[in-house]
Amino acid sequence: MAKAALVTGGAKRIGRSIALALAEESYDIALHYGTSAAEAEKTAGEIRQLGVECATFRCDLADEQEVLSLLPRVVEKMPGLEILVNNASIFEKGKIVDTEPDFYRQHVAINFTAPYFLSRDFARICKKGQIINLLDTRVTSSDFNYAIYTITKKALAELTKISAREFAPDIRVNAIAPGIILPPPGGDRQVFEKMALKIPLKKTGGLDYVVQSVKFILKNDFLTGQLIYLDGGENLE
Repeated sequence: MAKAALVTGGAKRIGRSIALALAEESYDIALHYGTSAAEAEKTAGEIRQLGVECATFRCDLADEQEVLSLLPRVVEKMPGLEILVNNASIFEKGKIVDTEPDFYRQHVAINFTAPYFLSRDFARICKKGQIINLLDTRVTSSDFNYAIYTITKKALAELTKISAREFAPDIRVNAIAPGIILPPPGGDRQVFEKMALKIPLKKTGGLDYVVQSVKFILKNDFLTGQLIYLDGGENLE
């Protein structure tokens, strides 16, 4: 039975890089996407060229019933599932005073509720393997400009520790908190580069650093409940 990995939000950006990296480690890939169907098929084609299987799974992570059906669908097609990467998230600016209920519900559903129940179902159905949660270096801050986003990532950091304790020893759970890795979609590259001057290492990161961190977690079987700050020291400020 071929080993497999589910990557949420795997069609592009960080999720795509993680999916390709896992494929290079000989994992079949269950590639989740929400609205990026074309990008998902393109990434799936790149993955198949690496000599492994790749199946795409559409799921609206803001829809509870769709979330609850995702793991069973994946395992039916890929019974060797042993890695869950909770990468998908929504990242939108908004202070508490500007937050409306729909904006709040969308962030909580996608950034926290979906990973919570996907982790639960992974433990129930797969029973062994690894979970990797993608956070944000903002979990060390009180950034009110991205209030509910930051709160959901802090909650996911706590879920990482609690689930690592509950699911041990058969499932290891760890997290990565990226900092200045990629400019936002449509963002100004020069502004992005200037941001790096404010952090201790004074340089931007890149997708290769994320891949290196994922592979480190995968191969270090004495590591669980840990958070890797992949941010050039930004969390120290």
